[in-house]
Amino acid sequence: MKNTILKFGTYSGGIALLCFLAALYFGKGASFTVQEIIGYTTIVVALSFIYFGIKYYRDQKNNGHISIGKGIAIGLGIAAFAAAGIAIADFIYTAYINPDFFKEYAETMKAQGSQEPIPDYGSGFMAMIMFITVMLIGLVISLISALLLQRKN
Repeated sequence: MKNTILKFGTYSGGIALLCFLAALYFGKGASFTVQEIIGYTTIVVALSFIYFGIKYYRDQKNNGHISIGKGIAIGLGIAAFAAAGIAIADFIYTAYINPDFFKEYAETMKAQGSQEPIPDYGSGFMAMIMFITVMLIGLVISLISALLLQRKN
């Protein structure tokens, strides 16, 4: 199980890191709405490796059988790699590539009529929030994938 998580997690984390950084760097002039759509698309693409990892484990390593619990465990392991990749990319972007991101975001929100103050939590905190967000989406994808792929002995 560990090797499957490492293999598919590495794919997932690598895709997440590269795609998220590329989207943030090349989409720098795009609106925050477009950036958000690209970001969530990147998350879903990276987390698609959960399905393939569970299926690979079931078919290649476990004689065609897998329980829901084991499927979810594999999925969450793979999701952790994707979450780490995206959190690292988010940190790099907000700390080094565009350190004025929070200021620009606050200005955009004010221009759109938001009256709420937009706090600048810092790059580390926002990377942690991204990690948690990706893990929650990964939990949902893991649950769905495990339900679809389960086969009992």
